[in-house]
Amino acid sequence: MTPTVPELLLGNFLALMEPPPPESMGDFLQGRVAVTGMIALLSAQEAERGIEARAWENGAIRALLTASAPAWGDRFGEAAKGVDKDLSLAAMDRANAALRRELIALHIAVEQARDAALDTEIRKLYVKMADARRLDLPPLPAG
Repeated sequence: MTPTVPELLLGNFLALMEPPPPESMGDFLQGRVAVTGMIALLSAQEAERGIEARAWENGAIRALLTASAPAWGDRFGEAAKGVDKDLSLAAMDRANAALRRELIALHIAVEQARDAALDTEIRKLYVKMADARRLDLPPLPAG
């Protein structure tokens, strides 16, 4: 399971809401606050860029499936139909999951058929998708 931004922030809230026992003070508490802060930072990046990344990704997958449909079957053309009308993160994730399943099915067929050109195109898309979803960690503190 990949936790959503709301789930992560709820977890942060719960982690900070309850005071730690006395034996957990010091380094443990400092680490707990640091991890909570890191989760909040990464969640902020996801909230800022997540919808845009999914919209681009859904469009790119649909375009690849549409272009591949004549050679690889109407199934992929049908899967590519649709438009992201609900732009909530949850709805975009549902559409993205369905599109990714079809992309993976296409990739399996392409690998089995040894279509090197389309295999390369799909792998390049995977790299772009990963880059679009990248979250940046802050620099480590000196010391």
